[in-house]
Amino acid sequence: MKVFFLSLLIAVAAYLIAAVGGYYLITKLSSNSHDKSMEASMTGAFVFGPIAAIIAFIVAYLSLRAH
Repeated sequence: MKVFFLSLLIAVAAYLIAAVGGYYLITKLSSNSHDKSMEASMTGAFVFGPIAAIIAFIVAYLSLRAH
């Protein structure tokens, strides 16, 4: 149970880091001039964040479980 909750905490941290990083990347790299801030926030929150959280949870769970 300890491994699961620690992995969940790591996944939440990874979500936050990836969502903010995704927002920054989209604002710098997108050519959208009409609604760039909305595109950046939605992509960060619903694409980069969840992908990073899932990957971080799996990696953390497997690496903590191995010890």
